[in-house]
Amino acid sequence: MDNGLKAGTLTGRPLFFCGIGGSGMLPLAQIAQGLGLPVAGSDRSRDQGRTPEKFAWMEANGFPLFPQDGSGVTSPDQVLVASAAIEDTVPEVARAKALGCERLSRAQLLSRLFNAADVSVAVAGTSGKSTVTGMIAWIFSEAGRDPTVMNGAVMKNFISPTNPFASARIGSRDLFVSEVDESDGSIALYRPSVGVLLNVSLDHKSIEELRVLFGDYLSASGTAVINLDSAEAGKLASRANAAVTFGVRACDADLTIDPDTIAQTDRGIEAVLIDNRRRETFALSVPMPGLHNLSNALAAIAAASAAGIDIADAAFALRSFAGLARRFDVIGTSASGVTVVDDFGHNPEKCAATLRTLKATPGRVIAFFQPHGYGPLRQMGEELAQTFARELSPDDITIMCDPVYFGGTVDRSVGSERITELITVNGGRAEHIALRDDCADRIVALAQPGDWIVVMGARDDTLTEFARSILTRLA
Repeated sequence: MDNGLKAGTLTGRPLFFCGIGGSGMLPLAQIAQGLGLPVAGSDRSRDQGRTPEKFAWMEANGFPLFPQDGSGVTSPDQVLVASAAIEDTVPEVARAKALGCERLSRAQLLSRLFNAADVSVAVAGTSGKSTVTGMIAWIFSEAGRDPTVMNGAVMKNFISPTNPFASARIGSRDLFVSEVDESDGSIALYRPSVGVLLNVSLDHKSIEELRVLFGDYLSASGTAVINLDSAEAGKLASRANAAVTFGVRACDADLTIDPDTIAQTDRGIEAVLIDNRRRETFALSVPMPGLHNLSNALAAIAAASAAGIDIADAAFALRSFAGLARRFDVIGTSASGVTVVDDFGHNPEKCAATLRTLKATPGRVIAFFQPHGYGPLRQMGEELAQTFARELSPDDITIMCDPVYFGGTVDRSVGSERITELITVNGGRAEHIALRDDCADRIVALAQPGDWIVVMGARDDTLTEFARSILTRLA
């Protein structure tokens, strides 16, 4: 394998990443650079002055960065790495096309690296991918297996002074762990040794499309790891060549939980894991709250087991799992007792998991939600509204600003005001405030001792700073 690539066609050829600072692009750029490929890039966020510390770190670590004006694309030998959704009018795309440069999507490059590994573990599903990927990575690392890891979120266990943006880990070329995405159909490119399917629910595609994509994915996996708590995932189990099943509620799964042993706090969850294959039990302690994280832990342990790691060792490793940035990430608690949480929730299932975790402990919830685009609101706005109305109590409130929008051509006919109206129609309490800064003013004015404030949304690195700013104002 040349530089970690299955085919030698890219060996030594410079890669240019369009949008190199994005949550999906940055870890891939790190891995490509770590495998010896020349990497450079541009990013609109850098040009706009957003998250300057990230781009300063990248330049200090050998990533040449250019304005997003096409000036970084200078040779037909370069390979442009760009999202399939990037428009042809973007200067890098236009310049690459004029020069005759090869173009790869993020998934096309990632799948070449991934499929070339001797052992590859993929994590798929509508929700929980990043957390489970991080858990599997930590289990492998603690077992001395030295994985290379591609994640869409910063893994706190791997943060170091030299790598504060640890959404990737550079390890062995022969063991690759990655989350894989169904939203653009690119999941079809992967051929994992172990393929995890966490759940199947509405997000970017219809359920019918998801059934085909995830079913084909299971067929392409050497061993499938399937969540039987997800009815849709369970229905696809017949597509697997070999399978390890798990489920918190599914007592007939290979790995399950003794329901009488579940103990939850606002900082973690404990239970007894049952291996029905061997009639063995194991203590399981996860330092992250919520039943969904108990399910995530089962998924990670099942995947590690399928890759040859003892269940006892996998369960023990998770006791020291530090979690991921923006996955129920507690920013802090003010002197008055208001706790601020930063969370990646952006689709109905993710939002429901976060809100249920909050409602499992005392305190009113002020849920701020920034939609990650106008398209997602058209696709799943009604389900989002039903989620916030169903999961929150009459004393709680949802506050929504306008969707994040960084430019480009997009249908903006369905906005946040429509979703807050639907929340109210469904019996919830919600307000639409167009500007995010004005939302912060409203949140601070509403906050009372004992409240939970959760900042939710995706595809915007500044949301964490927004959450921190609210905590600072509360102090």
